[in-house]
Amino acid sequence: MAATRALWGGGGGWYRHRRRLLSSSSSSSAGGGGGPTAERGERQESAGLGFSPPAHSRNDWIGPPDKHSNLRPVIFYVPPEESPLERRLREARQEAQACDQRFWARHNRTFRQEKEEFIYSRLKAKGVEMRDETGQKATLNVEEMADFYKDFLSKNFRKHMEYNR
Repeated sequence: MAATRALWGGGGGWYRHRRRLLSSSSSSSAGGGGGPTAERGERQESAGLGFSPPAHSRNDWIGPPDKHSNLRPVIFYVPPEESPLERRLREARQEAQACDQRFWARHNRTFRQEKEEFIYSRLKAKGVEMRDETGQKATLNVEEMADFYKDFLSKNFRKHMEYNR
């Protein structure tokens, strides 16, 4: 078992938290951007992730949630003596992480856009402006939003089935 460090952005900096993984393969890598794979004993690129583990670290690092996908990017440690099998596993995990990132970023963008359009159309049908006289954003009640959520999930059922296959 290997330890993984998780980073949480907070008040003035990063806070580290050790977490044990149940997998013995946690020294494998799943890169943050689908970029080039790291060489043995080196750390993969962390550009654009908003954090970078120290060079001397021998652990995987988990960053703060991505603002688009809500997934926590992982920078995996690449041991100097990584075997070909370990490398294949690390690269497979990197690809899986990149696919998850793309899927959830796209899904969440679609969700937010369709939700705004739904709210706008319902408010317009009621003859209500998007903002009231105080500038407060107008909202719909729970039952109306439940209609949206149900429709959205039904409409995206196939996408979720494909994602989970």
